Amino acid sequence: MYWSLRTALGSYLYIMVVIIPLLIISIFSKAGDLPHLIARYWARFSLLCSGCTLEVKGEDNIPDGPAVYMPNHVSHFDVFAILGYLNVQFRWTVKKELFRIPLLGLGMKRAGYILIDRANHGKAMQSMYIAAHKIRHGTSIVIFPEGTRSCDGSLQYPFKKGGFHLAREAGVPIVPISVIGTREILPKQAIRVKPGAITLVIGKPILTEGRDVASLMEEVYKSIKLGYTV
Repeated sequence: MYWSLRTALGSYLYIMVVIIPLLIISIFSKAGDLPHLIARYWARFSLLCSGCTLEVKGEDNIPDGPAVYMPNHVSHFDVFAILGYLNVQFRWTVKKELFRIPLLGLGMKRAGYILIDRANHGKAMQSMYIAAHKIRHGTSIVIFPEGTRSCDGSLQYPFKKGGFHLAREAGVPIVPISVIGTREILPKQAIRVKPGAITLVIGKPILTEGRDVASLMEEVYKSIKLGYTV
């Protein structure tokens, strides 16, 4: 339990130390860029506290403009890895339950992350309109196409369609990301953190113009699976 306590205490200590500066900065940073930068270093500090290392492959695949990034999802540590080491300005789509976490939820709101209410289709669609607006103003979006964490580590398919519709309507590419090693650190429903090595494999951008959702979904699935072998 040592690494679990160290990770939790270090992560929340960082949040407690920076939450007041973040609130002040958010007043002057309406776009949320500076709060997002603070969050990036929170994620890196949390990984440091957990004893984890991280390697990024395929950074040259990151497009110059905004995109919808789609990683696989097996662990809470996917969030630390992507937030800390995906070197672009982006906003998460986040399930509403996470916004209820003290301090963390407030920080996410100030950073401009997008609340998704899975139980309310109308509100979920409204969130997609907000995401499209952010993309059109130059900010990328990260969305887990599986919708939730995989219990056994396998890639859950078919994916949720919302992110694919978002990319098509915004006219931006989809960038698949393979997250490797996080399940061994903290699988779903586990509480004990085990230090380990994480790899992010950033796939080639997939153009969405003129494509249907089904074919995009299949190509993203294949790209994420291919990333496991890199």
